[in-house]
Amino acid sequence: MKFIVSSSYLLKQLQVLGSVINSNNTLPILDNFLFELNNNELTVSASDLETTMSATLAIDSKSKGSVAVPAKLLLEILKTFPEQPLTFTVEENSTIEISSNSGKYALAYAPGEEFPKSVNLEEPSVTLVPADVLATAVSKTIFAAGNDDLRPVMSGVFFQFSPEGLIFVATDAHKLVKYARTDVKASQVAEFIMPKKPLTILKSILSTSDAEVKIEYNDSNATFSFDNYILLCRLIDGKYPNYEAVIPKENPNKLIMDRSQFLSSVRRVAIFSNKTTHQIRLKVAGAELNISAEDIDYSNKAEERLTCDYQGDDMQIGFNSRFLTEMLNNLQSDMIMLEMSLPNRAGILTPIDGLEEGETVTMLVMPVMLNS
Repeated sequence: MKFIVSSSYLLKQLQVLGSVINSNNTLPILDNFLFELNNNELTVSASDLETTMSATLAIDSKSKGSVAVPAKLLLEILKTFPEQPLTFTVEENSTIEISSNSGKYALAYAPGEEFPKSVNLEEPSVTLVPADVLATAVSKTIFAAGNDDLRPVMSGVFFQFSPEGLIFVATDAHKLVKYARTDVKASQVAEFIMPKKPLTILKSILSTSDAEVKIEYNDSNATFSFDNYILLCRLIDGKYPNYEAVIPKENPNKLIMDRSQFLSSVRRVAIFSNKTTHQIRLKVAGAELNISAEDIDYSNKAEERLTCDYQGDDMQIGFNSRFLTEMLNNLQSDMIMLEMSLPNRAGILTPIDGLEEGETVTMLVMPVMLNS
């Protein structure tokens, strides 16, 4: 088994796949890349049993076979090479030899048969989504997903596909983000919960792709195929909470203001807030928004006044500044609207401009109780 491949091309593909591999694997074989050679096609796979990703590379070869190569060692050596062709030769003595312009390097390999086989989805449902839409949907929602192991369904992003459009939702019970598209549709209704790790990997490679992503899914697994990649992952089992029920429908108090100005003020004032609650207070009256924070233990306090466009009753409401900052950071619009009903009901943050046709973003942030 022998093949020739460009060093930088191989490195680029392996770095993407390397993000699948865990730092401490229960099975030693998972510390390897699986190389499957079929004449001029090399398929490289990496897995952590939950998520498996493979890339198909065009190379120069006339042989077939499969070997598992130590991932960390291979990545380290590839990073040091300038662009050049590398020749990989599988030797009889269980080593794979890499020949470069300047030398030869041998690494031990394991038989490819030991690598876990990836699951085949039987009669899956299929939806096609443009890469940029999926990348935006993931980056807009993933930050709001929870990290609580006791509530695994909330630690992923909820995909809801229907002939009306696509909806992506993430929540950790303190904040919630709903990203919807009516310009991309699915042929049938489907719902599944995607774990964070495969989504983070997808997000990083989709942003540079302009392909259509083919999503195939059944009750337990989903695959994403685009360009030369296939990502297969196990879905999170369970029923997603009814998120529509927590979004307040009647919000008579509407505050419109400049996003970056609001974000800067919240950031500055938050420095003076209590280090455990991160609580800031918004007080709106007329066309004036007053943002304040106080840390009584250290006698720190801050207050800023901003002009805004406000319709509704005068009110005071408290928020966790970290959640508010995260959400404002994640919006790209110039102007935002904060809709509120009562100081103990969630506030709804939406962008006013900068959205594509058929795109809506709704962010919900739970209030914190103010000590008067």
